[in-house]
Amino acid sequence: MALLMEAGEEPKTDEEIFDLEAIAALKESAAIELKEKGNEYVKKGRKHYPDAIDCYTRAINQKALSDSENSVLHSNRAHVNLLLGNFRRALQDAEQAIKLCPTNIKAIYRAAKASLSLDLLDEAKSYCEQGIQQSPENEELKKLAGKVNAKVQEQRQHEIEVSNAVKEAEALLSAFESRKIKMGKPAYQELTGIKKPVLDKNNIMHWPVLLLYAEAMSSDFIEDFCETDMFSVHLDMISLHDTSNCFLSNMFSETTPPLPWDRESSYHRHALELYYEVYPGMTLSRKEILSYLLQRTAASNLEKFSVETDDAGHSSVSNGGGPKWVKVNERTTLHDVLMKPNLIVPGIPVFFIVSKTSSFYKVFRSGNWSPNFSSN
Repeated sequence: MALLMEAGEEPKTDEEIFDLEAIAALKESAAIELKEKGNEYVKKGRKHYPDAIDCYTRAINQKALSDSENSVLHSNRAHVNLLLGNFRRALQDAEQAIKLCPTNIKAIYRAAKASLSLDLLDEAKSYCEQGIQQSPENEELKKLAGKVNAKVQEQRQHEIEVSNAVKEAEALLSAFESRKIKMGKPAYQELTGIKKPVLDKNNIMHWPVLLLYAEAMSSDFIEDFCETDMFSVHLDMISLHDTSNCFLSNMFSETTPPLPWDRESSYHRHALELYYEVYPGMTLSRKEILSYLLQRTAASNLEKFSVETDDAGHSSVSNGGGPKWVKVNERTTLHDVLMKPNLIVPGIPVFFIVSKTSSFYKVFRSGNWSPNFSSN
């Protein structure tokens, strides 16, 4: 009897041949029935997709059908896995279907679709081209090929944007180093958001600068402070807006009414002094600076940089028992101030404005006052 034969043993009698043919016929019938049952499950909807996969799998395991028929089974299982979002399994099944029958257009289409879903764009494009070559009028393949080409263009554009973002960040890092600017952990972002400097075509740096009025715990923001500008230029131009967005005269001129918080009327242009804070801290490493500069760019999730980004760039700054606040000569340029050895830039330059005629002035200069700003 065929059931008692060893695996791989050839039938020796007519009875054994008959039994093997009967077993093969039963397996083939079972495989066909399982295939049809799987198709019915697919028609019933998503709830029955796992049952359909089970039927196709059992049909394949019968090992009773031809290559072309097994190709259909693998292709059908790939279709259901696509519907379930199991793209890797769908691709594996579609590739097996193509291997069994290279002219299976549905399998080629599903291989292309799974590849696209996995962002395997080269493979998706190759499968589309293969399918269209075999079936030039296949509209579904043409439509899918269009999606693939659009995704390829989108990826190329993204790669260009990533490359440009990295180049700009590396150029800024190089500019910091050549200018001996020390970058620290960003601060006051609740007031400014994420802001970063830019380099113009002449390699001149333009900074966003935050001005903090220590006495009032309020702020002003300069979007573009060119590093070659003197502070006096911007202090002369500080204006405020009324509720209708119309510019008023310089907020610190003698003819302008004092601001609501200036109870002593001490904040006039001639009385203003500008300071930066000296606080002990570690500077950021090159990697940390690049990471900061790449925030909110196309390269924000980039894990590897094309420049050396070891942490050897860490250094510390201490005031050495000196004053906490260092007065800025307003006739000095931003470039010259940022090069000061005791200044760490907290993401963007931050300067404090006080009036030397205010009663708060002595408190500030004593070093006993600490900033505690919030958005206003």
